[in-house]
Amino acid sequence: MNFPVLSLLIFWPLVGACALLPLSRQKPGLIRMAALGVSIIEFLLSLPLWFAFDKTTHLMQFVERHSWIKSWNVEYYVGVDGISVLFVLLAALITILCILVSWTAITTKVKEFFIAILFLEGAMIGVFCALDFILFYILWEAMLIPMYLLIGVWGGPKRLYAAVKFFLYTLVGSLLMLVGIITLYLKGGHTFDILALAQTSYPLKMQLMLFWAFFAAFAVKVPMWPVHTWLPDAHTEAPTAGSVILAGILIKMGAYGFLRFSMPLFPQATQAMMIPMIVLSLIAIVYGGLICISQTDIKRLIAYSSVSHMGFVTLGLFSLNTQGLEGGIMQMINHGVVTGALFLGIGMIYERTHTRLIADYGGLASTMPKFAAFFLLFTMAAVGLPGTNGFIGEFMILIGAFTTRTWAAVFAATGVIIGAWYMLWLYQRVFFNPVNKKVEGLMELTPREILTLSPMVGLVLWFGVYPNSLLSFMHVSVAHLLSQVLAKEMLITFDMDSLSRLVELCFS
Repeated sequence: MNFPVLSLLIFWPLVGACALLPLSRQKPGLIRMAALGVSIIEFLLSLPLWFAFDKTTHLMQFVERHSWIKSWNVEYYVGVDGISVLFVLLAALITILCILVSWTAITTKVKEFFIAILFLEGAMIGVFCALDFILFYILWEAMLIPMYLLIGVWGGPKRLYAAVKFFLYTLVGSLLMLVGIITLYLKGGHTFDILALAQTSYPLKMQLMLFWAFFAAFAVKVPMWPVHTWLPDAHTEAPTAGSVILAGILIKMGAYGFLRFSMPLFPQATQAMMIPMIVLSLIAIVYGGLICISQTDIKRLIAYSSVSHMGFVTLGLFSLNTQGLEGGIMQMINHGVVTGALFLGIGMIYERTHTRLIADYGGLASTMPKFAAFFLLFTMAAVGLPGTNGFIGEFMILIGAFTTRTWAAVFAATGVIIGAWYMLWLYQRVFFNPVNKKVEGLMELTPREILTLSPMVGLVLWFGVYPNSLLSFMHVSVAHLLSQVLAKEMLITFDMDSLSRLVELCFS
C-alpha cells in the first residue's frame, strides 16, 4: 500500500483531540460522541493492517520514511512487522472501550479527559510504529504526560502520590535509555535508524552495558521485579480507562522494547543475560501471585496479577526459542484482552458501589447475573482454562521454558497454580458469598456496558479456539528475530566463574 496509513493512525487521534478543544464544556454529551467517533474511525483505519498485511516476509511493511533533522540524520521513519502490527490493532480497539466505559463515570473536566485519551492513543500507536530512535524516544516520553494527567486528575484519593511515582519511575528509566541511544548513535555510524543499527556488530562489553541501560526503561515499564512497585498504586488510583490502557497497552511496551531493541541490537548480551532474566521472571511470577492472595482491594489484586502474568511474558521471550517467543508475544496480546476486560468489569461495579474492597461484596451472582457470567469467562481466561485465550499463551511459554531450562518450567508451573487459587477465590468471595447489604438491588449491566464487554468476550474465545489467527502474523518475524539473536553464539555460559568474568568485563 502506498497510502500513508501509519501516519494517519498516529496523527488522526491528535487531530481529533484538537477538534475537541473548541467544543463547549457545557455539552459533555457532544464531547463524548465526538471522542467516540474519532476512536471508531481510528479503528476502521487500522483494519487494512490486518487484511493487507503480508505474512510471508519479515520486512517492515506500510513503511514511510522522510528526512526530519538532516544535521543529525534524524528521520520520520515508521513501519510495522508481524510483531508490532498486532499491538497497533489492539491499541485502536482498547481506546474505543475506554471511551465507552468512561461515558458516565467521568463527570468532571470531561473535555480534558477525552483529549488526554486521544492524545495517548496517538502516542501509543506511534511507539509501535517508530523505526527511528529519536522519533521512538519522543513518543515514548509523550505517553507519560496524558497518563500522568489521567491518574493525577481523575484518579482516586491517593492519585497525586501514584501519578508522581509512576512518572518518576518511568522517567528515570527512560533517561538511562537515552544515554544508550546516544551511545549507539556515536558508535553505530551516526544514525538513529533502528534497523541499520541492528546490523552493526558491537563489542561484548559495550553490548552488556547498553543492554542494562535499555533494561532500565523496559523493565520498569513491564514492570519486572523489583521495579514493579509503581504499578499497583497506579492501577488502584487510576480511573477505569487509565487502568485498562495501563494493563492493555502501556506495560506491553516494556516487553516490546526487549523484542524490538535489546534482542536484535545486543544479541550476545541477550544470550549472556538469559539466565538472570529468567530468574527475575520466575520471581515475578511467584511473588506476584503470592501477593495477590493477601490483597483486600479488587483492583490492587488484579494489578499484582499483572506482575505475575508479565513474568510469564518475559520468561517466554528470554527462553530464546520459537515456542517461548511466540508464546510470550501471544500472551502479551492475551493479557491485554483479559486484564483489560477485568478492569472494565471492576470499573462498572465500582461506579455502582464506590468501593473496591472485596469484603464489601458478596452475592453478585444473584443480583447481577449477566455481569457474573461475563466476569466468570474473564476469570477462566486469566486462570488459563483450555478454550480461552489465556491457555495457549501460557502453554507455549511453558514449552519454551521446558526446552531451554526444565527447572524454569517447573517453577513457572507453580505460578499457574497460584493464579488459579487467587482468581477463583476472588470470584467466590465477590459473587457466591452471602449477599452483602451494600450490593443489594444493584442495577444489572446496561446495553452500553454489555456492548463494551462483548468485544473482549469475542477475542477471549476467538484467540482461544483459533490462536493461529494471531500466530500466523508473527511466525516469520519471530524466526528472523531468533536468527539475529543466535547468529553469533555466546561462548560464556552462566555459572559462578563466568558471572565474575561478566562483572569484571562490565566494570573494567
